[in-house]
Amino acid sequence: MPTFTAVQLESVAARILQGAGVAPDEAELVAAELVDANLVGHDSHGVMRLMQYVENIEQGYIRPGGKFEIVHETPALLIVDGHFNFGQVTAGKALRAGIKKASDVGTATVMMRNCNHVGRLGSYTQHAAHAGYACLMAVNAPGPGGVAPFGGIERRLGTNPLSMAAPWGESALVLDMTTSAVAEGKVRVAYQKGEAIPEGWIIDAAGNPSTDPAALYADPPGSLLPLGRELGFKGFGLSVMLDVFCGILSGSGIARTDLPRGANGVWLYLLDIRQFLSDAEYREWIEKYVAYIKSSAKAPGVSEILMPGEIEKQRERDRREQGITIPEKTWQLIQELGAKLGVEI
Repeated sequence: MPTFTAVQLESVAARILQGAGVAPDEAELVAAELVDANLVGHDSHGVMRLMQYVENIEQGYIRPGGKFEIVHETPALLIVDGHFNFGQVTAGKALRAGIKKASDVGTATVMMRNCNHVGRLGSYTQHAAHAGYACLMAVNAPGPGGVAPFGGIERRLGTNPLSMAAPWGESALVLDMTTSAVAEGKVRVAYQKGEAIPEGWIIDAAGNPSTDPAALYADPPGSLLPLGRELGFKGFGLSVMLDVFCGILSGSGIARTDLPRGANGVWLYLLDIRQFLSDAEYREWIEKYVAYIKSSAKAPGVSEILMPGEIEKQRERDRREQGITIPEKTWQLIQELGAKLGVEI
């Protein structure tokens, strides 16, 4: 499999997007977010998304240059309409606006409607944590989605991801998860690698468990399962509530087939930690807490207990040193996309 530096991949991704008609500043921002996902090991949200993004531009679902419109605003609340621009563009602007509000009044709630795929949620919450804020961010996907409800076999929900982050010394604790058993992109990665997937991730169209990722993309398609396997009602319940918070309260709409693909609703919530307790007190408490967790006796074969976000930091260090490896199929599709757009890569 071919291996690249982050700089090389960002250059390729930015040129592909510009070839599809995206302005250089937006193309570079989106490319940086995609490669950041590759760096931390979330390849499902990395440059493999280029094919999807270009197709969505061609179909009119992504509208580069879309206006960032403020629909409603109070000192601690902001509702914005992204007008189907790249989710990374809308969410980046919304995060900066939310941080400003939280610094003024201690907390901020930002709702985004008509916001396309935002990429890796942990990128935004981690950025907020590094700036001294506790942050929650969640996304819903309207219409039929790709996830079956607990006990059902037809698509009704999105993967509805959730991320929470808080400062931890010079780093951050970062939870980044889907309410489905797995992100759809991870199934796509396995599909492009020609690898089987673990049982419990998907079912085929008839509702049978499957380890063949192709079953998710068949005609008729299969479905992702809610997080939790036998306890999948927990992932299902969390996903439903995120549809309410992210999809309905944002004004984006949910469970409607008349919405364009990618009409995600996003909920962003920020707390300025310094307005709740002193920086020194917070640091003391978080260090004691992490040390307490890590002091647990370890299970056989476990060398270290990792806090949320630590595995991503380790992967980032490794990939910056050793490069980012891309599946042959993914690189082939990117090359074909470049040739189609007349972009030399």
